[in-house]
Amino acid sequence: MVEKILSFYTRFFAIWVVVFGIVAYLFPGLFIAIKGYNELFFGLTMFGIGAVLSVGDFKEIAKKPMIVLIGTCAQFTIMPFGAFLVAKLFQLSPEITVGLVLTGAAPGAMASNVMSYIAKADTAYSVSLTTVSTLLCPVLTPALTLLLAGSVLDVPFMDMMFSVLRMVILPLMLGFATRHYFSKGIEKVIYVFPAISVTFIIFVCSLVIATNREYLGQVTGIVLIAGLVLNFLGLTLGYGVAKFFRMNVKRRRTLAIEVGMQNAGLGTVLALKHFNERVAIPAAIFVFVCIITASLLAAWWQKTDLRAENAVLK
Repeated sequence: MVEKILSFYTRFFAIWVVVFGIVAYLFPGLFIAIKGYNELFFGLTMFGIGAVLSVGDFKEIAKKPMIVLIGTCAQFTIMPFGAFLVAKLFQLSPEITVGLVLTGAAPGAMASNVMSYIAKADTAYSVSLTTVSTLLCPVLTPALTLLLAGSVLDVPFMDMMFSVLRMVILPLMLGFATRHYFSKGIEKVIYVFPAISVTFIIFVCSLVIATNREYLGQVTGIVLIAGLVLNFLGLTLGYGVAKFFRMNVKRRRTLAIEVGMQNAGLGTVLALKHFNERVAIPAAIFVFVCIITASLLAAWWQKTDLRAENAVLK
């Protein structure tokens, strides 16, 4: 019974993000009161994700290194450079520009694995891509932000790198080790960990809305459009890259979702720690955007025919 409830809760992640976002806007004090714990909460999120990984997930990476390399390169080129171009196109302020670029430079979202499963895509490929991009993000996320946005606002590269190592890699590895060494006990409650991760990501996004309540009304329109454009670029170009490299339909769907969805929760936490609340706005909004569009896309793909699943370009 508990497993079914938590599965329902995790699957409808997008709904809870919106609901708690509205609550945070109406009653910001509820979230601001525990603002100081957001790094801890994000670390617990990554621990939960690490706990659902297995040695088999890493074996999948070893089996298909070339398509993982292609997907990872797409992730760390399309989104950060796309964010930079979108910021220039909409003439966004320096703070919003940094926030959008930071969002684009984040690794793939863990929720993309769930979306790939729902979309009848290649879930193992999705897990491989998310894992590799997450392991690379301590260097690539701050480096790309510095490269693309360092001219408009100071970017603390080393501080950001150590923050990512502390908040992402360390708890991820602790979660993985816990699963590996205590597998019998963990397997019995494995369904709990995705729900833990979802809960803390919802909190991080709600916190940004709560702390920016006054400012959101002034900028949400243009930032929302910019976020939608960036998300559309990621989804379409991700699919296009997979098609160009003659991947089957399932992997095209996977790469579209993986590139189009970012771990904007990480971007939000980094923005709050190393910049300010305004820089965090694009990341918080992108969480809403990418979860909703990916949910709609996954639901549509779930219902479409997969007879061409193994078809490739000739």
